[in-house]
Amino acid sequence: MGKRQIKAAVAKGGDTPAPAAGRGKTRNTRKPECLRAVQASTQSGIPIKECYRPEDIREMDYARDLGNPGEFPYTRGIYPDMYRGRVWTFRQLSGFGMAKQSNARFKYLLNHGATALSICFDMPTKMGRDSDEEICEGEVGRGGVAVDSLADMETLFDGIPLDQVSTNLVSNAQTGVLLAFYLAVAEKQGIPFDRLRGTTQNDMLKEFLAEKSFIFPPRGALRLSTDIIVYTLQHVPKWNPISICGYHIRAAGSNAVQEIAFCLANATTYVDALLERGLQVDDFAPRLSFFFKAHNDFFEEIAKFRAARRLWARIMRDQYGASNPLSWRVRFHTQTSGSALTTQQPENNIVRIAIQALAAVLGGTQSLHINSYDEALCLPSEKAARIAIRTHQIIAYESGVPATVDPLGGSYYVESLTNEIERRVQEYLGKIKERGGAIACIEQGYLQREIARAASEYQQQIEKRERIIVGVNDFVVEEPEPPAMFQVDEREEKRQRRQVKRLRAHRDNPAAERCLQRLREAARGTDNLMPPILEAVKSYATMGEITGALADVWGRYRERSVF
Repeated sequence: MGKRQIKAAVAKGGDTPAPAAGRGKTRNTRKPECLRAVQASTQSGIPIKECYRPEDIREMDYARDLGNPGEFPYTRGIYPDMYRGRVWTFRQLSGFGMAKQSNARFKYLLNHGATALSICFDMPTKMGRDSDEEICEGEVGRGGVAVDSLADMETLFDGIPLDQVSTNLVSNAQTGVLLAFYLAVAEKQGIPFDRLRGTTQNDMLKEFLAEKSFIFPPRGALRLSTDIIVYTLQHVPKWNPISICGYHIRAAGSNAVQEIAFCLANATTYVDALLERGLQVDDFAPRLSFFFKAHNDFFEEIAKFRAARRLWARIMRDQYGASNPLSWRVRFHTQTSGSALTTQQPENNIVRIAIQALAAVLGGTQSLHINSYDEALCLPSEKAARIAIRTHQIIAYESGVPATVDPLGGSYYVESLTNEIERRVQEYLGKIKERGGAIACIEQGYLQREIARAASEYQQQIEKRERIIVGVNDFVVEEPEPPAMFQVDEREEKRQRRQVKRLRAHRDNPAAERCLQRLREAARGTDNLMPPILEAVKSYATMGEITGALADVWGRYRERSVF
């Protein structure tokens, strides 16, 4: 289109004429890009000024609000040298099909530069079901790896020494069982528990807000979470017993402010529960870790991470009286945004992911999972997984970003945005406290309604084209045939179902039932649940049986409708 055509279209107030539809041709553009208005607020609705100046941060005190890296309040990072000493952990999420297939993918990732593993489990496993249950048909191995028993976990880590890899078990309601599977494999490999490194996600409260893969009622779930924390502090000292999760709250539709506010509200609930168990705050706070999302709004995400560090440092020191500086630090893992990936023009996701990953690094993450660009279409292909690892490596070794700590520190915009996010998070925390705390707000449906409201507002912005998603509501092209997608062999599900049945037929069933009965008795009392869970796992009781034993005592939770 020539300049005269553009001017004529703009003068008439109409849309810019689009080229004829065809493969690779862009259509549905409203205006020439030089005339297109820029969104003047962040994804959280924080207004963005045209230009930021010293007066925008005139009340900021360097020592009080920033501090040097590695010093309270850790706004600039939790280590003095950050990535100059050691780059972030390259942690890649994987898990699909059956244990043997996932084992091969784990070895592929480790051989191509991954330095840690995050394991995603399929929906039946997350929901505490066995693969041969009728309700699980069609779901086995689809969204992650199927793990029904200790036998599956043995296969999953065959040839992978557990003392040489850091492992994140990405599950919540069934974290205790999965951790017990992992510990039993370590015993079989002859590895002492004090040499194991990794993380259990174990944030069961966020399930009621976000993923909805809850099993037990909130208060029973909270007990199981705290039992896991207490057990690992005593027996698996290098393990991170909980990863308090903002990621899934964000994936459910919250904005950046809500992600941090609701995550920290849950975190203080766990702290309160552990204090009620008689622990001292400095006994456990250094082992708490967090899990955040890196979304598309580049500067807001960076400011969000910085605000979270400052908020938590002040909460732990001033509210809980923690005296150990390690208790004040937010150590967090980040994952780029799966919900921001698009099926349209999926190669665009490579750019989105790189921007999100860079925001996580500039925000000071300790560990990072970079999504594969095809995840909106299917489980990651090997090619896409390799590109994700290469994205880590290019940022780490080519970009120059890790050479200095907090390179955006002192930016008028970033500091102003950090302050505003902190203020809004504190406002939310005050409302949650007034309503009785995180569990009361979950039971009332308050937090769920707030997330739903934010998700609706964001979706409306996209539908009205007030916020552009390239390839979705603008810059749309006639799509070619979709690429060949990675798929799980359906025959593997039938094989897994048969394997569970064989396991039950050949194990010592009376011994397994005795272990399950001891677990029921422990659930009725106050003893830590991890020892009887570990005992049941070693008897080759299945995921479904162990979950069923706890459900016999606590029941299964049904969510109340929230409008």
